[in-house]
Amino acid sequence: MMQSSIFDTKIELLKGVGPQRGSLLNTELQIFTFGDLLQYYPFRYEDRTQFHTIAALQDGMEYVQIKGRLRSLELVGEGFKQRLTGVFMDTTGALELTWFQGISWVEKHLKIGAEYVLYGKPSFFQGRPQMQHPEVELLTPANEHGSGFVPVYGLTEKLRKRYIESKAIAAMQKNLLEKTYQAIRETLPDELLQRYKLIGKKEAMYNIHLPASAEWLRQARRRLKFEELFYNQLRLIKQKVLRRVDYEGQVFKSAFLLKDFYEKYLPFQLTQAQRRVIKEIFDDMRSGRQMNRLLQGDVGSGKTIVAFICMLLAIDNGAQACLMAPTEILAEQHYNGLKPFAEKLGISIEKLTGSTKKKARTAIHEGLLSGTVKIIVGTHALLEDIVQFKNLGLCIIDEQHRFGVAQRAKLWEKNKYIHPHILVMTATPIPRTLAMTLYGDLDVSVIDQLPAGRKPIKTVHRYDAHRLNVFGFMRDEIKKGRQVYIVYPLIEESEKLDYKDLMDGYESVVRAFPEYQVSIVHGKMKPVDKDFEMQRFVKAETQIMVATTVIEVGVNVPNASVMVIESAERFGLSQLHQLRGRVGRGAEQSYCILMTDVKMSKESRTRIETMVRTNDGFEIADVDLQLRGPGDLSGTQQSGIIDLQIADLAKDGEILKVARACAQEILDKDYLLELPQYSMIKEQIEAHNIHQNNWARIS
Repeated sequence: MMQSSIFDTKIELLKGVGPQRGSLLNTELQIFTFGDLLQYYPFRYEDRTQFHTIAALQDGMEYVQIKGRLRSLELVGEGFKQRLTGVFMDTTGALELTWFQGISWVEKHLKIGAEYVLYGKPSFFQGRPQMQHPEVELLTPANEHGSGFVPVYGLTEKLRKRYIESKAIAAMQKNLLEKTYQAIRETLPDELLQRYKLIGKKEAMYNIHLPASAEWLRQARRRLKFEELFYNQLRLIKQKVLRRVDYEGQVFKSAFLLKDFYEKYLPFQLTQAQRRVIKEIFDDMRSGRQMNRLLQGDVGSGKTIVAFICMLLAIDNGAQACLMAPTEILAEQHYNGLKPFAEKLGISIEKLTGSTKKKARTAIHEGLLSGTVKIIVGTHALLEDIVQFKNLGLCIIDEQHRFGVAQRAKLWEKNKYIHPHILVMTATPIPRTLAMTLYGDLDVSVIDQLPAGRKPIKTVHRYDAHRLNVFGFMRDEIKKGRQVYIVYPLIEESEKLDYKDLMDGYESVVRAFPEYQVSIVHGKMKPVDKDFEMQRFVKAETQIMVATTVIEVGVNVPNASVMVIESAERFGLSQLHQLRGRVGRGAEQSYCILMTDVKMSKESRTRIETMVRTNDGFEIADVDLQLRGPGDLSGTQQSGIIDLQIADLAKDGEILKVARACAQEILDKDYLLELPQYSMIKEQIEAHNIHQNNWARIS
């Protein structure tokens, strides 16, 4: 961040910290230096500028601040039921106070008759206002008119036990700012500060920790968010530009196999979106530069056929192609989908997973090395050192957020002479803001159109009381020759309860549909039994499949037209959307029925309403981002790609767009950042890169 060595000073040397507190900050918050602490931003602020009177308090109010006098304190109850109660008064009324913890400290420090400032959340009991565990400060000239916007910092249980509260962190920040304020250097050129009306770095750092007013706080946040997103985007776009210049790619031009496939074997017309995406990929593969492209497409949009057509271009030009999936079920599905096409064209295709037998594995290894195996579909098994290719030309990675960056790097290195082209596929729609940050160094293609003849799935919400009607609807669909999924949640913490729900549900379905065959699939079954039940359903030997979320990926039954999701309020939005995508794969109208209890949280209700309202995966992903935040989406927290300290991708989409456009404009003018006006930017990036592995380029 800042270049001056004062920011590299060990945190224990700051006034008010010392060795013990310093050690806790190291282990609990990864704060080691002055610079680390200064960049440890508050996650919210308490508005202590306003005072309320007791008479004006209302039920449902958030935190409020009150001036008044403590009239009494009294211990009530015994043992673990003991509590401390008090009466606090201002000129308009009385407020009952209660403490269940820290009673001896409160008794020792509060004096009856003294004037205090209270801060807490009011509630009402039998019409009387109350407050539990209020924050109490002696009334002084410094706080009688309010104490501004008070920062609240993230803490851990261990810090709280050692009396390092948010107030203590705020006091450390105040000491630190007094010591380092003059050393804080500007990190954005004047040109950007003026164009976007941004305050300076010094003012921003001061007001993010000690805001002088609501407006100063707004300006500080805006400035720091812009800077963080600007440098994030600048690095990603720079990687993309440098890769185009630095990394050669195999040039794939001839297309005899491809022509043959189009004319004789392609079983359906490609959609306009599929054709557009194929053209974008082909342009990359013919350019002489290494392709690094993300292919986004909703469930059932036809990504697999696009992947196969791209493989044909590689094979046409003497190269091999691999497709890596995160699970055996998904690898199996891809293999079974591609094999009939490959066989018609006389192309050798193999599958390599953890359960491939040793003899077959050895033959596959030899075939890849000699070049006789043209397409390999597999799981993590493809990453093993023993897996070597004669000429790997195209790597396709499915649901790539499930793989670590270092794992993907191993695949990249499977061609020692010239980098293979990389195509990353995902069926999890990624909100635009997240895509810009997670995949900002990739070119992005989107299949935003369903294949011809597919009807949008109709989604309805029903309460448990409507179960008989739902069963009646299922029976009508089965009579038409269709099949039905019934999915139950499975959440590890309550696995026994979930298992009981599943078995109870299965028995009630068997009782309700004695004339039909019912399959059951769950995680406790042996793989061979699970596969047997799935195959029975695929062959239409059973009409109803009762399952847990194991069917989220890997089962493709075009004849299944109804998806009933039990306890739908317990599923995340993206999971609901993925499950819904298991139906609607044939030409018939399909339905998704979301079953819930009448009692639901506000967030659950939003999820259910979103599912009923739209089939658009991107809109669903945007709502999911708003509800859950970026850290929980797409495994991004685990992958360590999103390390934003102050910007919030769920809320700062507009700032991100402006920051990205600004970064793009600068790099278009001077991608090596050699112009004098960009020297500051170049210094910032170089300082950051010292601590970065250059793995981001892999995708």
